Amino acid sequence: MTSYNSNSKLAQPEKQLPQGQWSTGLFDCLDDRSNCLLTCFCPCITLGRIAEIVDRGTTSRGMASLNSYAMGSIGCGWLYSGKYRAKLRAMFSLPEEPCGDFVLHGCCCVFSICQEYRELKNHGIDPSIGWQANVEKWNREGIKPPIVESGMDR
Repeated sequence: MTSYNSNSKLAQPEKQLPQGQWSTGLFDCLDDRSNCLLTCFCPCITLGRIAEIVDRGTTSRGMASLNSYAMGSIGCGWLYSGKYRAKLRAMFSLPEEPCGDFVLHGCCCVFSICQEYRELKNHGIDPSIGWQANVEKWNREGIKPPIVESGMDR
């Protein structure tokens, strides 16, 4: 895992986000049309991008996408994707709403994956460039990542 400058300011999202709440609604997919379209046709790609960020680069987006595809092909993709929603919620102290993570991914998988992607973007993280490129960007700009490091969370 790549380190970053710890003597720097915290990455600030473009807008002030509500503490302990999702920054967008579950059905706000059209807020990011390109991601909505990609996720509708290839949800495993979007989930791979989310997984790489949530796992802080320890899981590659390619491997996460492949795992998502494999689990989805046997009807269990919701188990894999629900796990990442739970991790993302823990990372930003978000509520489990409108229902449980696994139920949500079982019933509204595309909507929930789109919401998770938007949440990362709204926190100043660009999932499309991957963990390493985000860390390099934060180092260049002299800012701390908006993610608490492993072992540093409550």
